[in-house]
Parts: sequence; structure tokens; C-alpha cells
Amino acid sequence: MPMIHRRTLLAASSLMALAAPALAQGFPERPVRIVVPFGPGGGTDNLVRILEPHLRASLGQPVVIENRAGAGGTIGADLVARSPADGYSVVVVDSSFAINPSLFPQLPYDSAKDFAPVSLLATGPVILLAHPGAPMRTLQELVTQAKAQPGRFSYASGGNGASTHLAGELLKLVAGIDLVHVPYRGTGPATTDVVAGHVPLMFNGISAARPHVDSGRLRALAVTGPQRAAALPDVPTFAEAGLPDVTASTYWGALAPAGVPAPIVARLSEAFRVAVTHPDVQDRLRSLGFDPIGGPAASYAENLRTETAKWADVVRRASVRLD
Repeated sequence: MPMIHRRTLLAASSLMALAAPALAQGFPERPVRIVVPFGPGGGTDNLVRILEPHLRASLGQPVVIENRAGAGGTIGADLVARSPADGYSVVVVDSSFAINPSLFPQLPYDSAKDFAPVSLLATGPVILLAHPGAPMRTLQELVTQAKAQPGRFSYASGGNGASTHLAGELLKLVAGIDLVHVPYRGTGPATTDVVAGHVPLMFNGISAARPHVDSGRLRALAVTGPQRAAALPDVPTFAEAGLPDVTASTYWGALAPAGVPAPIVARLSEAFRVAVTHPDVQDRLRSLGFDPIGGPAASYAENLRTETAKWADVVRRASVRLD
């Protein structure tokens, strides 16, 4: 390489290194867009809308929430992956982001290379639910009866490849039982049919399940997570019920496009931390079944590596196919 060319590159690199902190110091200078890759009213949308006023206050700029639903969250994620790497576009995803690489070999983006983790926002337990008319009252009763009559019981999910589907596949693998999967186009229709007694079982998030459990329309058999959910303290964990390896809790996190300068990622991460740890926010999130975290970018990067590997193993062992 000619000396002048090398010196030019070194000079440019030095200028970029000096410019990054200055860029972050002025960030943000206009509204920040948060893409929710699911429809309004769901868990991810609720989480972002609870955080929005505090993010706005912390960043000192408007925060615009944009719902871009479709294809299991990949449409909204791809929109942000293709956005300028300036920190003004962020996507908040749930565990489907870690599951999708194992289910969709032709994703429009590279999950590991096209995003910069910003913050691990929250986690939430997943509950195994049964219709009150189903013959099992506990998880152990379900396992015993399912082993005695393989294929007798079915479980509903929000669709092939959804986290509620793979939670059922994980239960089957861990417990050594055979359950029949019945996919729906969303957890709403799935819940409706389980409440009506058309399907005896399903996995669901605590915020969606709690009203039906409180009213007696559904029976909660077990909940994921290291301890009982504050919103449903009478429901045992899978570990208490004898299946500690059923670890299917949902995680939510914020991602920016790859290449966003580290100081800007740090600025966004701090804004999310401040929002998530606000006492009013924590109370609201816990009432809906979220466990607030507000972790830094590094913790979310590690979480994504762990969750992606875990669900890839479940997909492989359960031979999950979307066709």
C-alpha cells in the first residue's frame, strides 16, 4: 500500500474516532423511532408504550412508536436492520428474534451481524394452561396421563414456530411425552378455543392469561422462571412441579442497526435503563407479568447468544418444520 494511502486511511480513522464521542454528545437531535414488529395491544407493544414517556424525558426528544407486524417479527426487524446506523431507529423484539434463525433459513438479515444490542429490557414467565374441564389438575397429572396415553392431549399455540409452540415442544422433550400441536393465527384465537374447551392445553404469557385464570375460565398448571410469578403467586414453577429444565420464559430487548457508534449505543442503553428502572414503570410492568431488567448492551448480547443456541437445539431435537 502506498505510504500516502496508508496515512490517509489512518487520518480518516482518527477523525472518525474523534467524531464518535462528539456525535453521541449531540445525540439525539431529532425524534427517535422505535419499531414494534408486532401489532398493537400485544406484550411487546404494551412494554414499549409504558416505557415511551420516560424514554422521551431521558432523551429529550419525541419517541415515535411504529408497529410493523408480520412474518413472526421479521418485517419490523428487517426495517431497522436496513436503517441508517445513526441511532435514530431501534427495534424492540421478544424471544421470537432468537427463535427465527432456526426456523427461517432465508431471513432477510443476519441476526448476529446486522444488529447492535442496546438493552435487555425485561423477561416474563410463560404459563401452561388447561381448560377447567380437562382431566389434569397439576403438571404431574398431565405428564402421567400423557405417558399413559400418548397423543391423547393437544395444545394450542399462536402459530407454527411461535414461542408458545416451542414451549410446548420443550415440555414434550423434557417430560418425554407426546402432545399434539394445534397452531392458530395468533394467541388470541388460540386462547378463545382453549377457553371454549375445543383444545385442552396451551402456553401463554402471564399478562394475557391472568384474566382467564382469575375468572376460573382457565387453570394454570405451572409457570416458567426461577420463582413464582408475583401476578399469580399460587401457581407453582416448573421446577417445583418436577421439570426444572422447562425454561421457556420470554425475553424482550432493544436492538439498533449494526454500525451505530458505541457512544450512541451507550446513550440509548442508558435511556432504556432509566425508563425501565423508574418505580412507576416497574410497578406497571410487574402488574402485567413482566420482570423488569434494564440491562446493558453486553448482557443482552449474551442473552441472545444463549437463547438462540437453546432454541436451535429445541428446533433440531423436536424436528420442528413450518411447512
